[in-house]
Amino acid sequence: MKTAHNTAPERAAWRDVLYRIIFEANTKVGKLFDELLIVSILASVLAVMLDSVGSIRGRYGTFLHAVEWFFTLIFTVEYILRLLTAPRPFRYATSFFGGVDLLGVIPTYLSLLIPGSRYLFVIRILRVLRIFRILKLARYVSESKELMQGLRAGRRKIAVFLFAILTLVVIMGSLIFIIEGEENGFTSIPRSIYWAVVTITTVGYGDIAPKTDVGQVLAAIIMILGYSIIAVPTGIITAEISQAHRKKSSITCPSCKSAEHDVDAEYCKRCGANLDHGRRSS
Repeated sequence: MKTAHNTAPERAAWRDVLYRIIFEANTKVGKLFDELLIVSILASVLAVMLDSVGSIRGRYGTFLHAVEWFFTLIFTVEYILRLLTAPRPFRYATSFFGGVDLLGVIPTYLSLLIPGSRYLFVIRILRVLRIFRILKLARYVSESKELMQGLRAGRRKIAVFLFAILTLVVIMGSLIFIIEGEENGFTSIPRSIYWAVVTITTVGYGDIAPKTDVGQVLAAIIMILGYSIIAVPTGIITAEISQAHRKKSSITCPSCKSAEHDVDAEYCKRCGANLDHGRRSS
């Protein structure tokens, strides 16, 4: 009974240490872990890109295959450790970064289950999916959290803005279809809407363009609107980021393991526990 009683605290302490290393970056070991993981992500993505070049794959295909499995094993171990140390494993597994972490390893294992030359195209798709490992880097960019907060805070305004743009391009596309007609390349309203989207975003592929004077005047109006419209979502997101911008600490609550508290916070914003122990342990 005594041995069993002592084992539980040791296991909890072991998980706490791993949690601080894997999920936090306020310690030397945690920073080193993040730096090594970033290098591994970049190297694995580079290997996938090189493997897509036929001449390089012909000469170094075996080596690149070994490199791919090496990084797959690393990311597999990382994923398992995150599941073991996360306070809520299911919540992590179903989160955005949990999905990205799983997507980074599962294509390599799935490729083993799809033998035969007729499935080579599917295997190529699975290889390309490994490129999504680059999304794992977003976890290590602190500013990305503020950007996501700004996007979430301004999502309703952005939704209204996108609806207004959609309405505008439908109207402009319909007008240019009436003005130009099929003889000038505007063969349908959907194709005319495509032209309106390309024009209002100031991309201008040039595959279709108005020929009449009235159509060119309308195109000029849409171009001018495009320059002013581009600034709207930028302003919305910038305002929301400025409003929500508060410097966060990386102190972890010793009770519920939640992080990103305010620098001057004394108690956990989730469970109310004292954060002094979290500061001393970090």
